[in-house]
Amino acid sequence: MSKLIKPEHYEPLLTPKQTEQGIKLIKDFFQLNLSTELRLRRVTAPLFVLKGLGINDDLNGVERAVSFPIKDLGDASAEVVHSLAKWKRLTLAEYQIEPNHGLYTDMNAIRADEELDNLHSLYVDQWDWEAVITREQRTIAFLESTVKRIYAAILRTEYLTCEAYPQIKPFLPSEITFIHSEDLLQMFPDKTPKEREDAICKKYGAVFLIGIGAKLSNGEKHDGRAPDYDDWSTVSELGKPGLNGDILIWYPPLQRSFELSSMGIRVDEKALLRQLEIEHAEERKELYFHKKLLNNELPLSIGGGIGQSRLCMVLLHKGHIGEIQASIWPDDMRKECASLGMHLI
Repeated sequence: MSKLIKPEHYEPLLTPKQTEQGIKLIKDFFQLNLSTELRLRRVTAPLFVLKGLGINDDLNGVERAVSFPIKDLGDASAEVVHSLAKWKRLTLAEYQIEPNHGLYTDMNAIRADEELDNLHSLYVDQWDWEAVITREQRTIAFLESTVKRIYAAILRTEYLTCEAYPQIKPFLPSEITFIHSEDLLQMFPDKTPKEREDAICKKYGAVFLIGIGAKLSNGEKHDGRAPDYDDWSTVSELGKPGLNGDILIWYPPLQRSFELSSMGIRVDEKALLRQLEIEHAEERKELYFHKKLLNNELPLSIGGGIGQSRLCMVLLHKGHIGEIQASIWPDDMRKECASLGMHLI
Protein backbone atom coordinates (compact mmCIF):
# COMPACT_ATOMS: atom_id res chain seq x y z
CA MET A 1 0.00 0.00 0.00
CA SER A 2 1.32 3.41 -0.94
CA LYS A 3 1.87 5.96 1.78
CA LEU A 4 2.96 9.58 1.76
CA ILE A 5 5.04 11.66 4.17
CA LYS A 6 3.71 15.22 4.14
CA PRO A 7 6.55 17.66 4.82
CA GLU A 8 5.42 20.80 6.63
CA HIS A 9 5.74 24.14 4.81
CA TYR A 10 7.40 22.50 1.81
CA GLU A 11 8.54 24.75 -1.03
CA PRO A 12 10.76 23.54 -3.88
CA LEU A 13 13.98 25.55 -3.98
CA LEU A 14 14.54 25.04 -7.71
CA THR A 15 12.43 25.50 -10.82
CA PRO A 16 11.78 22.42 -13.01
CA LYS A 17 14.52 23.60 -15.38
CA GLN A 18 17.01 24.12 -12.55
CA THR A 19 16.07 20.72 -11.13
CA GLU A 20 16.86 18.93 -14.40
CA GLN A 21 20.16 20.81 -14.69
CA GLY A 22 20.96 20.00 -11.05
CA ILE A 23 20.32 16.30 -11.61
CA LYS A 24 22.84 16.23 -14.45
CA LEU A 25 25.37 18.25 -12.44
CA ILE A 26 25.14 15.84 -9.49
CA LYS A 27 25.25 12.66 -11.55
CA ASP A 28 28.21 13.76 -13.68
CA PHE A 29 30.26 15.05 -10.75
CA PHE A 30 29.52 12.26 -8.26
CA GLN A 31 30.29 9.34 -10.56
CA LEU A 32 33.61 10.92 -11.51
CA ASN A 33 34.48 11.32 -7.82
CA LEU A 34 33.33 7.81 -6.95
CA SER A 35 35.38 6.23 -9.74
CA THR A 36 38.45 8.24 -8.70
CA GLU A 37 38.11 7.46 -4.98
CA LEU A 38 37.69 3.71 -5.46
CA ARG A 39 39.64 3.23 -8.72
CA LEU A 40 36.62 2.08 -10.68
CA ARG A 41 36.21 1.82 -14.44
CA ARG A 42 32.79 2.27 -16.01
CA VAL A 43 31.21 -0.77 -17.71
CA THR A 44 27.94 -1.42 -19.50
CA ALA A 45 25.43 -3.51 -17.56
CA PRO A 46 22.40 -5.64 -18.47
CA LEU A 47 18.81 -4.61 -17.85
CA PHE A 48 17.78 -8.28 -17.67
CA VAL A 49 19.37 -11.70 -17.17
CA LEU A 50 18.29 -15.29 -17.83
CA LYS A 51 16.23 -16.85 -15.07
CA GLY A 52 17.65 -19.83 -13.21
CA LEU A 53 21.36 -18.96 -13.22
CA GLY A 54 21.39 -17.41 -9.74
CA ILE A 55 22.70 -14.12 -11.13
CA ASN A 56 19.71 -11.92 -10.28
CA ASP A 57 19.61 -10.63 -6.71
CA ASP A 58 16.95 -11.62 -4.21
CA LEU A 59 17.12 -8.50 -2.01
CA ASN A 60 15.04 -9.53 1.04
CA GLY A 61 14.09 -12.84 -0.60
CA VAL A 62 10.40 -12.05 -1.19
CA GLU A 63 10.36 -9.51 -4.03
CA ARG A 64 9.14 -10.83 -7.38
CA ALA A 65 11.25 -10.13 -10.44
CA VAL A 66 9.58 -8.79 -13.57
CA SER A 67 9.97 -11.53 -16.19
CA PHE A 68 9.21 -12.12 -19.87
CA PRO A 69 9.71 -14.90 -22.47
CA ILE A 70 12.36 -14.61 -25.21
CA LYS A 71 10.97 -15.81 -28.55
CA ASP A 72 14.35 -16.56 -30.17
CA LEU A 73 15.47 -18.66 -27.18
CA GLY A 74 12.48 -20.98 -27.23
CA ASP A 75 10.54 -18.78 -24.81
CA ALA A 76 13.27 -19.03 -22.18
CA SER A 77 12.43 -16.68 -19.33
CA ALA A 78 14.40 -13.49 -18.66
CA GLU A 79 14.18 -11.39 -15.49
CA VAL A 80 14.65 -7.65 -15.12
CA VAL A 81 17.46 -7.23 -12.60
CA HIS A 82 16.79 -6.23 -9.00
CA SER A 83 20.41 -5.17 -8.66
CA LEU A 84 23.75 -6.35 -10.01
CA ALA A 85 25.68 -7.57 -6.98
CA LYS A 86 26.39 -11.04 -8.39
CA TRP A 87 26.67 -9.99 -12.05
CA LYS A 88 29.39 -7.48 -11.09
CA ARG A 89 31.45 -10.14 -9.37
CA LEU A 90 31.27 -12.34 -12.47
CA THR A 91 32.40 -9.35 -14.52
CA LEU A 92 35.37 -8.66 -12.23
CA ALA A 93 36.53 -12.19 -12.98
CA GLU A 94 35.87 -11.89 -16.71
CA TYR A 95 37.87 -8.64 -16.97
CA GLN A 96 40.61 -10.01 -14.66
CA ILE A 97 40.60 -6.84 -12.58
CA GLU A 98 43.43 -6.52 -10.05
CA PRO A 99 42.99 -6.06 -6.27
CA ASN A 100 42.10 -2.51 -5.16
CA HIS A 101 40.53 -1.77 -8.55
CA GLY A 102 37.00 -2.32 -9.73
CA LEU A 103 34.07 -1.26 -11.86
CA TYR A 104 30.87 0.74 -11.68
CA THR A 105 27.80 0.94 -13.85
CA ASP A 106 24.40 2.58 -14.20
CA MET A 107 21.93 0.04 -12.87
CA ASN A 108 18.27 0.42 -13.82
CA ALA A 109 15.65 -1.89 -12.34
CA ILE A 110 11.93 -2.38 -11.96
CA ARG A 111 10.71 -3.44 -8.52
CA ALA A 112 7.02 -4.16 -8.93
CA ASP A 113 6.50 -5.06 -5.25
CA GLU A 114 7.74 -1.76 -3.80
CA GLU A 115 5.41 0.08 -1.43
CA LEU A 116 5.32 3.50 -3.04
CA ASP A 117 6.11 6.55 -0.92
CA ASN A 118 8.41 9.59 -0.89
CA LEU A 119 11.53 7.40 -1.20
CA HIS A 120 10.36 4.24 -2.98
CA SER A 121 9.47 3.97 -6.64
CA LEU A 122 8.78 1.18 -9.12
CA TYR A 123 11.86 2.43 -10.95
CA VAL A 124 15.27 2.10 -9.31
CA ASP A 125 18.47 3.72 -10.58
CA GLN A 126 21.79 3.16 -8.86
CA TRP A 127 25.49 3.45 -9.32
CA ASP A 128 26.31 -0.21 -8.78
CA TRP A 129 30.01 -0.73 -8.03
CA GLU A 130 32.29 -3.63 -7.15
CA ALA A 131 36.03 -3.85 -6.42
CA VAL A 132 38.49 -6.71 -5.99
CA ILE A 133 40.03 -7.08 -2.53
CA THR A 134 42.50 -9.41 -0.83
CA ARG A 135 41.60 -11.84 1.93
CA GLU A 136 43.44 -9.62 4.43
CA GLN A 137 41.07 -6.77 3.56
CA ARG A 138 37.97 -8.66 4.66
CA THR A 139 37.75 -6.57 7.84
CA ILE A 140 35.56 -3.89 9.37
CA ALA A 141 38.54 -1.52 9.25
CA PHE A 142 38.73 -1.83 5.46
CA LEU A 143 34.94 -1.56 5.13
CA GLU A 144 34.96 1.64 7.19
CA SER A 145 37.79 3.18 5.16
CA THR A 146 35.80 2.52 1.97
CA VAL A 147 32.66 4.07 3.46
CA LYS A 148 34.62 7.19 4.42
CA ARG A 149 35.85 7.60 0.84
CA ILE A 150 32.32 7.29 -0.54
CA TYR A 151 31.01 9.76 2.02
CA ALA A 152 33.80 12.20 1.08
CA ALA A 153 32.59 12.06 -2.53
CA ILE A 154 29.04 12.79 -1.34
CA LEU A 155 30.26 15.81 0.66
CA ARG A 156 32.16 17.20 -2.32
CA THR A 157 29.06 16.83 -4.46
CA GLU A 158 26.96 18.62 -1.84
CA TYR A 159 29.46 21.50 -1.84
CA LEU A 160 29.34 21.79 -5.65
CA THR A 161 25.54 21.74 -5.66
CA CYS A 162 25.33 24.51 -3.06
CA GLU A 163 27.85 26.58 -5.02
CA ALA A 164 25.75 26.21 -8.17
CA TYR A 165 22.47 26.97 -6.35
CA PRO A 166 23.09 29.29 -3.36
CA GLN A 167 19.47 28.93 -2.20
CA ILE A 168 20.39 25.35 -1.21
CA LYS A 169 22.23 25.20 2.11
CA PRO A 170 24.48 22.26 3.13
CA PHE A 171 23.30 20.10 6.00
CA LEU A 172 25.38 16.91 5.97
CA PRO A 173 27.88 16.52 8.84
CA SER A 174 31.59 16.55 8.03
CA GLU A 175 32.05 12.98 9.28
CA ILE A 176 30.05 9.76 9.24
CA THR A 177 29.52 7.77 12.47
CA PHE A 178 29.87 3.96 12.61
CA ILE A 179 27.69 1.76 14.79
CA HIS A 180 26.82 -1.95 14.77
CA SER A 181 23.15 -2.94 14.54
CA GLU A 182 23.47 -4.95 17.78
CA ASP A 183 24.80 -1.91 19.64
CA LEU A 184 21.95 0.15 18.18
CA LEU A 185 19.47 -2.42 19.51
CA GLN A 186 20.99 -2.15 22.98
CA MET A 187 20.70 1.65 22.82
CA PHE A 188 17.02 1.56 21.83
CA PRO A 189 15.65 -1.86 22.87
CA ASP A 190 12.01 -0.75 22.82
CA LYS A 191 12.08 0.73 19.30
CA THR A 192 11.50 -0.89 15.93
CA PRO A 193 14.45 -1.08 13.49
CA LYS A 194 13.14 1.94 11.57
CA GLU A 195 12.67 3.91 14.79
CA ARG A 196 16.20 3.02 15.86
CA GLU A 197 17.55 4.29 12.52
CA ASP A 198 15.61 7.54 12.93
CA ALA A 199 16.94 8.04 16.46
CA ILE A 200 20.61 7.43 15.65
CA CYS A 201 20.54 9.45 12.42
CA LYS A 202 18.86 12.39 14.12
CA LYS A 203 21.63 12.33 16.74
CA TYR A 204 24.64 12.11 14.39
CA GLY A 205 23.38 13.26 10.97
CA ALA A 206 25.14 10.52 8.99
CA VAL A 207 25.61 6.91 10.11
CA PHE A 208 26.98 3.69 8.70
CA LEU A 209 24.99 0.89 10.30
CA ILE A 210 27.06 -2.31 10.37
CA GLY A 211 25.81 -5.89 10.29
CA ILE A 212 22.47 -6.19 8.50
CA GLY A 213 21.07 -9.62 7.72
CA ALA A 214 21.93 -11.77 10.74
CA LYS A 215 19.64 -12.20 13.72
CA LEU A 216 20.33 -9.89 16.66
CA SER A 217 20.21 -10.77 20.37
CA ASN A 218 16.42 -10.27 20.39
CA GLY A 219 16.06 -13.05 17.79
CA GLU A 220 15.12 -10.64 14.98
CA LYS A 221 17.03 -9.23 12.01
CA HIS A 222 17.52 -5.50 11.74
CA ASP A 223 16.60 -5.96 8.08
CA GLY A 224 16.70 -8.76 5.55
CA ARG A 225 19.60 -9.51 3.20
CA ALA A 226 19.94 -12.25 0.60
CA PRO A 227 22.39 -15.01 1.64
CA ASP A 228 24.58 -14.96 -1.46
CA TYR A 229 26.17 -11.54 -1.82
CA ASP A 230 26.79 -9.49 1.36
CA ASP A 231 28.69 -11.27 4.15
CA TRP A 232 26.47 -10.72 7.18
CA SER A 233 27.53 -13.77 9.18
CA THR A 234 31.33 -13.63 9.54
CA VAL A 235 32.36 -12.45 13.01
CA SER A 236 34.60 -9.41 12.55
CA GLU A 237 37.26 -7.84 14.73
CA LEU A 238 34.36 -6.13 16.55
CA GLY A 239 33.38 -9.55 17.90
CA LYS A 240 30.00 -9.29 16.16
CA PRO A 241 28.70 -10.79 12.90
CA GLY A 242 28.59 -8.80 9.70
CA LEU A 243 30.94 -7.19 7.18
CA ASN A 244 28.25 -5.10 5.52
CA GLY A 245 25.91 -2.21 6.23
CA ASP A 246 23.96 0.84 5.08
CA ILE A 247 24.87 4.51 4.68
CA LEU A 248 22.07 6.45 6.38
CA ILE A 249 21.53 10.17 6.85
CA TRP A 250 19.04 12.33 8.71
CA TYR A 251 16.94 14.17 6.12
CA PRO A 252 15.43 17.38 7.54
CA PRO A 253 12.77 18.00 4.85
CA LEU A 254 11.07 14.69 5.73
CA GLN A 255 12.22 14.51 9.37
CA ARG A 256 13.36 10.89 9.01
CA SER A 257 16.37 8.70 8.32
CA PHE A 258 17.22 8.16 4.66
CA GLU A 259 19.21 5.28 3.15
CA LEU A 260 21.65 6.32 0.43
CA SER A 261 23.58 3.09 0.00
CA SER A 262 23.60 -0.59 0.87
CA MET A 263 27.05 -2.14 0.60
CA GLY A 264 29.50 -4.57 2.06
CA ILE A 265 32.28 -7.09 1.75
CA ARG A 266 30.91 -9.99 -0.24
CA VAL A 267 30.67 -13.63 0.84
CA ASP A 268 33.63 -15.94 0.43
CA GLU A 269 33.03 -19.67 -0.03
CA LYS A 270 32.72 -20.34 3.73
CA ALA A 271 30.29 -17.47 4.34
CA LEU A 272 28.19 -18.47 1.33
CA LEU A 273 27.78 -22.04 2.58
CA ARG A 274 27.02 -20.82 6.09
CA GLN A 275 24.42 -18.28 4.97
CA LEU A 276 22.72 -20.67 2.56
CA GLU A 277 22.35 -23.11 5.46
CA ILE A 278 21.02 -20.41 7.79
CA GLU A 279 18.42 -19.38 5.21
CA HIS A 280 17.59 -22.98 4.20
CA ALA A 281 18.62 -22.26 0.63
CA GLU A 282 21.25 -24.95 0.11
CA GLU A 283 19.75 -25.83 -3.28
CA ARG A 284 21.34 -22.65 -4.68
CA LYS A 285 24.74 -24.37 -4.51
CA GLU A 286 23.87 -25.94 -7.87
CA LEU A 287 23.31 -22.60 -9.64
CA TYR A 288 25.82 -21.14 -12.08
CA PHE A 289 27.01 -18.20 -9.95
CA HIS A 290 27.22 -20.20 -6.76
CA LYS A 291 29.19 -23.03 -8.37
CA LYS A 292 31.77 -20.58 -9.69
CA LEU A 293 32.15 -18.99 -6.26
CA LEU A 294 32.46 -22.32 -4.48
CA ASN A 295 35.07 -23.44 -7.06
CA ASN A 296 37.18 -20.33 -6.28
CA GLU A 297 36.65 -18.97 -9.79
CA LEU A 298 35.52 -15.52 -8.59
CA PRO A 299 37.63 -12.87 -6.82
CA LEU A 300 37.01 -11.68 -3.29
CA SER A 301 35.22 -8.35 -3.50
CA ILE A 302 33.50 -5.42 -1.86
CA GLY A 303 30.62 -3.59 -3.47
CA GLY A 304 27.29 -1.89 -3.22
CA GLY A 305 24.71 0.35 -4.78
CA ILE A 306 24.25 4.11 -4.37
CA GLY A 307 20.85 5.50 -5.28
CA GLN A 308 21.11 8.03 -8.11
CA SER A 309 17.64 9.55 -7.74
CA ARG A 310 17.97 9.40 -3.95
CA LEU A 311 21.26 11.28 -3.92
CA CYS A 312 19.82 13.92 -6.26
CA MET A 313 16.70 14.19 -4.09
CA VAL A 314 18.81 14.80 -0.98
CA LEU A 315 21.23 17.30 -2.50
CA LEU A 316 18.43 19.26 -4.23
CA HIS A 317 16.29 19.18 -1.04
CA LYS A 318 13.26 17.59 -2.68
CA GLY A 319 10.31 16.16 -0.78
CA HIS A 320 9.54 13.25 -3.09
CA ILE A 321 11.64 11.05 -5.36
CA GLY A 322 9.04 11.59 -8.07
CA GLU A 323 10.35 15.16 -8.36
CA ILE A 324 13.62 13.62 -9.62
CA GLN A 325 12.59 10.63 -11.74
CA ALA A 326 9.72 9.70 -14.04
CA SER A 327 7.65 6.78 -12.76
CA ILE A 328 4.07 5.65 -12.15
CA TRP A 329 2.28 6.90 -9.05
CA PRO A 330 -1.28 6.46 -7.73
CA ASP A 331 -3.59 9.28 -8.84
CA ASP A 332 -4.42 10.23 -5.26
CA MET A 333 -0.69 10.52 -4.45
CA ARG A 334 -0.10 12.76 -7.47
CA LYS A 335 -2.97 15.05 -6.45
CA GLU A 336 -1.92 15.23 -2.82
CA CYS A 337 1.71 15.87 -3.75
CA ALA A 338 0.67 18.70 -6.08
CA SER A 339 -1.30 20.30 -3.26
CA LEU A 340 1.82 20.13 -1.08
CA GLY A 341 4.10 21.70 -3.70
CA MET A 342 5.70 18.42 -4.81
CA HIS A 343 5.12 18.18 -8.54
CA LEU A 344 5.83 14.61 -9.65
CA ILE A 345 7.40 14.10 -13.07
